[in-house]
Amino acid sequence: MSEFRIHHDVNELLSLLRVHGGEGAEVYIDLLQKNRTPYVTTTVSAHSAKVKIAEFSRTPEDFLKKYDELKSKNTRHLDSLVHLLSKLTEDKETLQYLQQNAKERAELAANAATSGSTNFSIPSSTSKISLQELEELRKQLGSVTANSSVQQPLELTRKILRDKHNKKNSGQPIPIFPSWVYERPALIGDFLIGTSLSTDTTVPIGTLPLASQESMIVEDLLYVLIGVDGRYITAQPLIGRQNRAFSVDPNLDLSIKELVTRILPVAASYSAVTRFIEEKSSFEYGQVNHALAAAMRTLIKEYMILITQLEHLQRQGLLSLQKLWFYIQPTMRTLEILASLATSVDKGECMGGSTLSLLHDKTFNYTGDSQAQELCLYLTKAASVPYFEILEKWIYRGIINDPYSEFMVEEHELQKEKIQEDYNDKYWDQRYTVVQQQIPSFLQKMADKILSTGKYLNVVRECGRDVTCPVAKEVIYTLKERAYVEQIEKAYNYASKVLLDFLMEEKELVAHLSRSIKHYFLMDQGDFFVHFMDLTEEELKKPVDDIITTRLEALLELALRMSTANTDPFKDDLKIDLMPHDLITQLLRVLAIETKQEKAIISADPTELTLSGLEAFSFDYIVKWPLSLIINRKALTRYQMLFRHMFYCKHVERQLCNVWISNKTAKQFSLHSAKWFAGAFTLRQRMLNFVQNIQYYMMFEVMEPTWHILEKNLKLASNIDDVLSHHTSFLDNCLKDCMLTNPELLKIFSKLMSVCVMFTNCMQRFTQSMKLDNEMDRLTLEHGTMLGPPTEEERAEETAKKKLTNKLLAEHADNLHLTSGFEATINKFDSNFSTHLLDLLDKLSIYSTNDCEHSMLNIIYRLDFNGFYTERLEHMSAERSQKAAPLLPRL
Repeated sequence: MSEFRIHHDVNELLSLLRVHGGEGAEVYIDLLQKNRTPYVTTTVSAHSAKVKIAEFSRTPEDFLKKYDELKSKNTRHLDSLVHLLSKLTEDKETLQYLQQNAKERAELAANAATSGSTNFSIPSSTSKISLQELEELRKQLGSVTANSSVQQPLELTRKILRDKHNKKNSGQPIPIFPSWVYERPALIGDFLIGTSLSTDTTVPIGTLPLASQESMIVEDLLYVLIGVDGRYITAQPLIGRQNRAFSVDPNLDLSIKELVTRILPVAASYSAVTRFIEEKSSFEYGQVNHALAAAMRTLIKEYMILITQLEHLQRQGLLSLQKLWFYIQPTMRTLEILASLATSVDKGECMGGSTLSLLHDKTFNYTGDSQAQELCLYLTKAASVPYFEILEKWIYRGIINDPYSEFMVEEHELQKEKIQEDYNDKYWDQRYTVVQQQIPSFLQKMADKILSTGKYLNVVRECGRDVTCPVAKEVIYTLKERAYVEQIEKAYNYASKVLLDFLMEEKELVAHLSRSIKHYFLMDQGDFFVHFMDLTEEELKKPVDDIITTRLEALLELALRMSTANTDPFKDDLKIDLMPHDLITQLLRVLAIETKQEKAIISADPTELTLSGLEAFSFDYIVKWPLSLIINRKALTRYQMLFRHMFYCKHVERQLCNVWISNKTAKQFSLHSAKWFAGAFTLRQRMLNFVQNIQYYMMFEVMEPTWHILEKNLKLASNIDDVLSHHTSFLDNCLKDCMLTNPELLKIFSKLMSVCVMFTNCMQRFTQSMKLDNEMDRLTLEHGTMLGPPTEEERAEETAKKKLTNKLLAEHADNLHLTSGFEATINKFDSNFSTHLLDLLDKLSIYSTNDCEHSMLNIIYRLDFNGFYTERLEHMSAERSQKAAPLLPRL
């Protein structure tokens, strides 16, 4: 279970318990992840847990009844849940809290109902209801109440199922039987209640001698055993899902009556099986139930042959009641098992895989009873044929043909073209999903591999290539699960190899990652970025709304052609993307999971502040199917975050370098305030050292080693899921080690970048105010005039003017410094930068120690290589320890 799933489940639990306040689900995530252990259910552990809860419960019969009902429906994780509940029965404190919580929620519900009832208004006198209408309404309400607990009519059930299947298969409606099949009850083969087919006058059986009574009852029993009422034995109407009951003439001799009651369960079982066969033979109940009904019909035919033979003996006067009991006994066990299976399938509303699970469990439970197990094995084999046909198409060809929604894998209508638009793995994770209740219990362990096998082949089919597994072999039901494991493993290995080779060799996945993604998004192509940033510097300084995207695209094309990136065969897939929000907002959208904060961020408008082109700029990449399974929108968004982070750092570095160039010109003037100017130079150098070391750390100590690990893992990957996992792990590690998953560190780093940018802007304004370059160019006569080279007198005059100009510019700079408070401004920049840098180093030290993020220590070593910040960091650590330490009691 992922962290996201734990977060969601804890939130749901807190919501159900109405727990408010505190820090929410975040408090429990680490605790649950560190302390959870896998629970493997066994028959013994599940049984002991069930017994413990039954002993603890006030109504154990209701609990056991509900457990059997859920078990018959193949409910997901039922035994695990029962095990958890049994553990809760031992925790008195938790039980007490849950009881109190249930009481409070019941009171709240009662209050809500009371307050809601006050909203009803009394009808006015003009809308009186008559007594007749009142009585009619009462009858309608009574009928609704009575019918709520009764099984819904079969007609309605079939219609609901038919509508469901037709909705799924809109182009191919399922076939249906003609209406007369259901309108003629005599075709069913079960008892017709309320209609008497016999026209003979019934003689009171009590007036007949014992031999005649026996003869008449044998004849009646032969009718009843094939679903026809006799003269003295009649079937009772059915109520719900109860077994068929019979009424026997009370005047019958007791000795005969006793033997009759022993035989009648056979008729009841026959009635249940016949009803099941007729009902499940309809197409609406699916192919598995249809196949099961067909297998049962075959067995019932053998039973009917036996009854026909007994009727022949009865006509010859050779069949007594004792002989009938003797001949019918072997069939009684068979019909009893068939009726039990029919009732279980009907009660659990089983279809497809859930039917096979029930049959398999019954077959397994009859170990020791060879006759019963052989019967169940025959039925399970017959019922599993259509299911295994769907399974074979899926694992051998990647095709799902499941018109009745019986298979364990469900297909959803998703377009692969939208995989570049959605920030998730929706196509890969949700195009085909596992339906837990449709997984046969004997395939439960292989469910994930079955899903993956078909998905792999389906991806190749989506690319226009027909694939068929060369090791395809018919799947036949058996109690030996190893047989399934071997066949599915072979199909899985073939599908994995086919798709992996297709992506790696034909679609060149690694080439796309190493030649394009790494070069552009991880800034691995140095000369390209120098050209690109030189070309787009002026354009990216504009507000994002004023930038012409086509101009940027043209400049990108020019930079690609002028650099070594021109050799990249995939360079045309690189595009410009101007994001509607800054990097911080984008990261918060990703980091917020299943919380109110997430909803607020997603529903919020883009940042109200006007973004510059630099803040909104990012690359995008066109990825075609099937590479979009790996380089999907989720992965591209992570690459974009890394790129925006490093691109902005590169921009700040260029700005600081521009300040350095400007300052080189200013150094030749002898200013009276050289002291504060030297301080600005020192601060600029510290900032440049910080930015360059951060870039070096991210590129050469985080991304490059992690990339080599990714390349190594991709070579060893055996299937596409491994490739996805390694690629996601690579991106997660890069984001984490580049401080992009920690909002606190990111906030401090953002402040440091802001200080650097504001400092460069301030220094650029100061340099421009002196207009050194323009003034010196105007006074230069070094290249002579139209009259020829300068004379000695002109050179002397020029030197004098330069000295005067330098003096005037120095005085101007000093006056500007005095009037504008530049020294105080530089000192403030120095103070802010030092404070934020120390704060960053301190937080890095804490996280690297507490969370074992040792790679972040490298930043501290690089920035504090000569121990300049060590003393202050130790002082901050000591203060923190002092605050955290408890106060010692006075003696």
